[in-house]
Amino acid sequence: MTARRALSGKIRGKLLEEGMSLENPNARSPFSPGAPSMSNTLEMPPVEMLTGQRLDPETLAMMQLHAKPRRTRVVITGLGAITPLGHSPEELWRNLLAAKSGISPVSLFDASNYKTRIAGEVKGFEPTQYVDSKDARRMGRATLFALAAAKEAMLDAGFKGNFNEDPRVGVLLGTALGGFVEAIEAHNGFLQKGPDRVSPFLAAVILPNMPSFYVANYYRARGYNSTVVTACAAGTHAVGAAAEIIRRGDADMMLTGGTDAIISDIVFAAFGVMRALSTRNDDPEHASRPFDKNRDGFVVGEGSAVLVVEKLENALARGAKIYAEVLGYVTNSDAYHFAAPDPQAIGATRVMQDAMKNAGVTIDDIDYINAHGTSTPLNDAGETLAIKTVFGERAYHVPISSTKSMLGHSMGAAGAFEAVACTMTLRDQKIHPTANYETPDPACDLDYVPNTPRDAKVDVLLSNSFGLGGQNACLVLGKYKGK
Repeated sequence: MTARRALSGKIRGKLLEEGMSLENPNARSPFSPGAPSMSNTLEMPPVEMLTGQRLDPETLAMMQLHAKPRRTRVVITGLGAITPLGHSPEELWRNLLAAKSGISPVSLFDASNYKTRIAGEVKGFEPTQYVDSKDARRMGRATLFALAAAKEAMLDAGFKGNFNEDPRVGVLLGTALGGFVEAIEAHNGFLQKGPDRVSPFLAAVILPNMPSFYVANYYRARGYNSTVVTACAAGTHAVGAAAEIIRRGDADMMLTGGTDAIISDIVFAAFGVMRALSTRNDDPEHASRPFDKNRDGFVVGEGSAVLVVEKLENALARGAKIYAEVLGYVTNSDAYHFAAPDPQAIGATRVMQDAMKNAGVTIDDIDYINAHGTSTPLNDAGETLAIKTVFGERAYHVPISSTKSMLGHSMGAAGAFEAVACTMTLRDQKIHPTANYETPDPACDLDYVPNTPRDAKVDVLLSNSFGLGGQNACLVLGKYKGK
């Protein structure tokens, strides 16, 4: 057998494994494993154009095998937010820039006997502005928040009705507890009144996947549908994973974000005994103070944010307004402790490094970091250590701020709130401050943009989320600069 025939055999075998044809190396059987979508076609080096010579099929086939996949670009085209600082992204953004606090005394339950009596509540929310009153009575608070935020995001993206059963439009929302609060309330009623008084709609209220279901059902999106349940990181996980779902060809557009409504007696009791909550009850607006030396715990928040993310080609074809681009995303695990962060910050360090690698950027490209920044002693120090490990000396020159300093920690909604804030940063070239930063902590010695917003050139940013259970996520967003 000649060397050429042997090579031909190897190439043919490899092509067969890859589901390709020697006669047409650009073709791949739709039935082959891993067959790419049209958005993942391979870029061929323009050798024929450069040399003026026609290449034989075997050479073209070998080049095809080693060609680099063209990465599908995913952009953000719609925003919606129901928050303690307003019921729209624009209102939220104005208040974040003004360093206004959404934290106040608890009104959703009687907290008088609890060590912590403050929270970031969504005030003045009227569900019937978004859904039918009959439906609203059958849904949980987290679901209602999500439906409202999704409606805002759809309108912002240019959709006035619904998605008409489109199988290429999906929903992926994050949550920490879903309808947990309603489940506890229903159980209390069950103990008092018996099983016959349990609502037939209870299951549809308490299950954590119900927000994703109702958003899809209400707005007729028949595509990919799932729920991310990774505590504090769920919103960031959802946004990043939604972009990856589009990149791999499983959807053209996704409604994504997070929602939670966990302000309740049992949640305050659970986090209270962990000594994780701030007890600055006499000064609610200044209770959440990430990176400040006198921080004493996080403040529970609530709400929902939803983003419309879609293929760039789709957005351009329909003339959509493009806010920003999702450049990359990675998730990993500390595998250390169910609540405490790893003191060496190994997972937090790696997730930022790997997210930048995924996005194709370096530390020199990062203009801003939206921190997880919960206002707990261990988390803030650990995140600072991770940033310094990743960025080295440059860590002292990258502005960092915490959205939670004004909203509190809204668990599954937190990362989605931060994604909205980051999108606004890229749009307006402004960085919102870390509110209540007054006393420097030697363990937290970076630039946290204290108390005053800052004009800045921001082309690429990171958004960090580190969930209970050590489930980390990092999202890389960039300013859209055209096709």
